[in-house]
Amino acid sequence: MEKHKFVVEYELRSSPKVLFPYISTASGLEQWFAEKVKVLPDHRFDFQWDGDSHMARQTSHRLNKAVRYEFENTGETEFDLNYIEMKLEVSELTQSTYLRVVDYSQNADDQELLSMWNGLIESLKEIVGS
Repeated sequence: MEKHKFVVEYELRSSPKVLFPYISTASGLEQWFAEKVKVLPDHRFDFQWDGDSHMARQTSHRLNKAVRYEFENTGETEFDLNYIEMKLEVSELTQSTYLRVVDYSQNADDQELLSMWNGLIESLKEIVGS
């Protein structure tokens, strides 16, 4: 099945140091991204939504900058795995922090993805007071 790369960016009124634990740790991700998140050996995470388990490996971790999760067992080759990448960038001009999300999967419905990410980011904004 053909993959689709969905990219969206959100302005958050919080510093990368405050935001990074919410995108890189199980306890942070559980607060806004997934119902339950468990950390397993070898940088693996078990994300749970609607009672279903989705295994992912944290393949990139740049402190206060970016994190990437590649999902396992999706029937794809190891060179074309579904992934979610989240990057924190600070605008030098405005000093605003932006969260850039890249969602690479079979879901090609941009409206559905935008609606889903808007809802998730609204939850994150409530938590960090943004």
